[in-house]
Parts: sequence; structure tokens; C-alpha cells
Amino acid sequence: MASVNLCSWVQSYSIFNQASRSKYSLLPRSLPFNPLMNLSSSTSKTRGFASIPSICSVITKGDAVKEEEEQQQPQNPSFDFKTYMVQKATMINQALDSAVSLREPVKIHEAMRYSLLAGGKRVRPVLCLAACELVGGQESMAMPAACSVEMIHTMSLIHDDLPCMDNDDLRRGKPTNHKVFGEDIAVLAGDALLAFAFEHVAVSTVGVTPGRIVRAIGELAKSIGAEGLVAGQVVDINSEGLTDVGLDHLEFIHVHKTAALLEAAVVLGAILGGGCDEDVERLRKFARYIGLLFQVVDDILDVTKSSKELGKTAGKDLLADKVTYPKLIGIEKSKEFAEKLRSDSLELLQGFDSEKAAPLIALANYIAYRQN
Repeated sequence: MASVNLCSWVQSYSIFNQASRSKYSLLPRSLPFNPLMNLSSSTSKTRGFASIPSICSVITKGDAVKEEEEQQQPQNPSFDFKTYMVQKATMINQALDSAVSLREPVKIHEAMRYSLLAGGKRVRPVLCLAACELVGGQESMAMPAACSVEMIHTMSLIHDDLPCMDNDDLRRGKPTNHKVFGEDIAVLAGDALLAFAFEHVAVSTVGVTPGRIVRAIGELAKSIGAEGLVAGQVVDINSEGLTDVGLDHLEFIHVHKTAALLEAAVVLGAILGGGCDEDVERLRKFARYIGLLFQVVDDILDVTKSSKELGKTAGKDLLADKVTYPKLIGIEKSKEFAEKLRSDSLELLQGFDSEKAAPLIALANYIAYRQN
């Protein structure tokens, strides 16, 4: 792997202020950034790294190193992240169970519930609730939207696992939906979750003005259509086996395929919670950073963890000859990139109430340092 010069990060790294160099920039959601945009992955000339701070590995098994990292992270000592996540996940799971109950036709609802209630980290819905509460809203105002985001995320996993897509047999430690119910029912279960997601946020949201609900629905739709998740999926599929894929190309895939729905989760929470436009846009930027961070870490985990540790098939990107950050710039540079995304995302939370921002700070750190 040829070395990549990271020295220009400090001067040129900005997701939002640089002109896009991606050939896909005609799509509005294409983010005009790349911290390595001025550098080719084949660049052999390197400079000194004196201007770059020492960055600990994102993925480490050393407790001493992890403790040192955690000491450097901005933390609210009174905030118990584990308890917070358990409480929020419990509320979300109860809401999902109630929203998608077992009824006729039984087969399709069984398939929907099989994947929807299969566990998972619930990062997206928790982000939605945390953003809502950060801007002064109540959890109940954003719970339907949080559930809708998780329904859409589950749909994307069901469809992504199909033989015509990634052809995966394992998801969240269990057989994938089509392995249990067949490809036909799996496709329809994903379709049903997608449709119901919009119905749910439209009819079940309470305590929020109609204008904000409509605005939230528009954000959600855009995040998963031809300017969001679908766009990323299409470019990802068409990129398999290509040898000339650059960092701008990879950025487009991840920003759309992964970050777009994470962004929607945060933005929906901020809108429904009554946030002003300035706060909504600041949280949008925060979400784009952690959305890309999520995928960069996923790329790293795919080549450093086992299937048992991940709860899904490890190494599948390598087998499919997909472009990833480790493939283009190596594992260590990918870890440094992840750390930069994490630190920059936290800067965007400065100015908010520190107690209310604690969940989002902890979630950003969790996304960066997760092990599966």
C-alpha cells in the first residue's frame, strides 16, 4: 500500500466548505469534502508528520491504551452512557414491538418483526431521541420518528443481505431474513417496513406542529431515495471490481449509503424537538461526521474482526472486491481518519448545554471505539 500524505488535514479538511471534486457532485447530498482530496492513494512522496497530533488506534485490545484515549475524550462524569443506552433501547424496543404487532397476514408480519426485533445497537433511533431532547423537546415527540428510522434501517439490511445484493447468510448473529422466510417474503417484508415507516411518523407523532412533521417526512424521504441511501447503494454495486476508484468516489458511497440515514435520524429529532434552523443545521453537520465515521469504523472492523465478534459475515467486502478505506489508504491511516472525524464532530456540539449534549458526545465516542 503506497503511503498517503495526511499533513494537509489540518489546513484542508472540511466537509462543508470546499468545492466538491466528485464526479457525482450533481447530486445535492454529495458532500464537498475529502481530507485526502489533494492526495492520490498512489502518492509515493511523503512529508514529515510533525504537525499531526499523536492519535491512538480506533480499534485496540490494550486496556491501557483505551484508558488513555478515554481520558482525552470530553466526558460528563455524571453521565452513565451504558445505563442511558439500555433505558433508551428498552423504550425503543417496546415502541417497535407495539408499532409492528403480529397480525394478519401473519407471515409478512412475522418476517418484519423477525428482523426489526432481532436486537442491534439502536444507534439511529437513540440519536434521534438525543437530538430531540438536546434542543428542548420531549422523548415522546420523536419516538415515532426514531422507530421509523429503525424500520428503514432494518429494510436496508434485509434487502442488502439478499442474494442479488450482498448474498449474506448472517445478520445480528442470526440467519438473514431470506434464509428464514425465503427471498420473496424478505423483499416484501422490507417493502412493508419502508411504507409503514412513513405512515407511522405521519399518524403517530404527537405534540408537534403539522409543519414540522411534514418537514421531517421530507428529510426522511430524501435521505433514502436517489439522493441518499439508494444512490450510495447503486454506486457501491457498480464499483465492485473497479481498479481506479479514488477517495472522492468512496466518500460518495459512504456519505450516501451510511451517513445519510444517520443524518436523517439526528435532523428529524432536532426538527420535531422544536430546534431553530441554526441548531438543526449544526446538528446536521455533526451527524454527517459521525455517519461517515460509522462507515470508516465498519470498514476497519470488517478486516480486523471475526464473524463471531461482529455478528455478521466478516471479510465480505474483501471477498466482493469492494472499495473500502483500508483498501485505499491502509488500516492505520483509516484509524487516523476516524479519529479526526470523531474530534471534529464533537467540536460542533460546543455551545449546546453540556448536560443535554452528553448523550451525543458519548454516542460519537461509542461509534468511534465500538468493537462490532
